[in-house]
Amino acid sequence: MAAPFDSPSTLSAGLRCRCPRCGKGKLFTGFLRIAKRCGECGLDYGFADPADGPAFFVMSGVGIVVTALWAWWAVAMDPPIWAQLLVANVAVVGACLIALRPVKAWLVAEQYVHKAGEGEWASHGAHGVPPKGYPSRRR
Repeated sequence: MAAPFDSPSTLSAGLRCRCPRCGKGKLFTGFLRIAKRCGECGLDYGFADPADGPAFFVMSGVGIVVTALWAWWAVAMDPPIWAQLLVANVAVVGACLIALRPVKAWLVAEQYVHKAGEGEWASHGAHGVPPKGYPSRRR
């Protein structure tokens, strides 16, 4: 039995900012606002909540790369401080804005593929008694 959807890889869906199930529908309605559902396959995007993950990964990656390039440029070319500030700030802001959408889309695709959800407490078994060796929360 063939799958009803030929799902793209999470990286492909993320880089193209498309639906993680069909790879055709748009994931965003605005710059970073996730749509309610896919316009092509109808997938409900209610599961999608990457929170601050995209911002953290983008700021960390861009910060490391831009700082390394800036340090090399500052030592090799000895530009004036105003030029260093201008170039480094434009590079950081520009790179963050360029990378934020695809990283957010990639994390949403990963959530879909791995069926990520909110954390849940483990069941204590019958009658609320924890399994042997399981720490009790009662005091």
